[in-house]
Amino acid sequence: MSDSPRESHESSESHKSRETRETRAAPESPASAEKSLDSLILHATDNAVSWITLNRPEAMNALTWDQRERVIGLLAEASADPDVRAVVITATGRGFCAGADLRGGPPTAGERVPGDVARTIRLGAQRLIAAVLDCEKPVIAAVNGTAAGIGAHLAFACDLVLAAESAKFIEAFVRRGLVPDGGGAYLLPRLIGPQRAKELMFFGDALTAADAERIGLVNRVVPPDDLEKTARAWSERLATGPTRALALTKQLVNASLDTDRAAAFAAEAAAQEINMTTADANEGVASFVERRSPRYEGR
Repeated sequence: MSDSPRESHESSESHKSRETRETRAAPESPASAEKSLDSLILHATDNAVSWITLNRPEAMNALTWDQRERVIGLLAEASADPDVRAVVITATGRGFCAGADLRGGPPTAGERVPGDVARTIRLGAQRLIAAVLDCEKPVIAAVNGTAAGIGAHLAFACDLVLAAESAKFIEAFVRRGLVPDGGGAYLLPRLIGPQRAKELMFFGDALTAADAERIGLVNRVVPPDDLEKTARAWSERLATGPTRALALTKQLVNASLDTDRAAAFAAEAAAQEINMTTADANEGVASFVERRSPRYEGR
């Protein structure tokens, strides 16, 4: 793969000074941002896996609005492309994603009025998280470093989470006097329960990869040098699976905590009905009868 995830050298400045520098930096022009977008969000498809790599290590991969839109677009493309059967989201450098970077956003006219903030969140951070949850292909987060704010929620929204031993997760909103956005108050209680979710959100303390695995936010913690290899092995295994069955399973699991038993059972029956029309389901049954390994094609 030509654009494989890779490590990049980081600036030696402290996080605090970097944060100040980013906040005060002049916004990028739309033209310059557009020219550099493909280098800031790397993308390649390899062995039916779409690799989305955040590549702004000097900013700990904080997402600007145009980078966020690029990620949303790539997830939508993965859903629609039958040749893509799994997705990996990862990053370069020491950070996975330090949250939202508001530089270079679309111009705003006049003074902010009631409703502007809610609209911004709805059309921005929430769309990003929904794009991961609604992607019709399994999505793996390969968390190489610090995931803070919306960056943490981007990881938690993925179907499977791999983390390097050096990774950290931070519910940073309270540190700035903010309410969590990007679906955090929706995701975390469902993953780890309300009490642990409140602890993370009330205090904003950094959670190590090992502790994140212990409480159920991470599937597997690996040495940093093994992160890409493990993500590749997992994603390529998923890419050889029954893609439509995985998509339907993802939908059932994601909806399970938002519905009652009757609705969940009805959704399960409907998913089975739909899945039995796929070639992969027929192949799975045939391979069992014929005592051979199945050959799934994602259709």
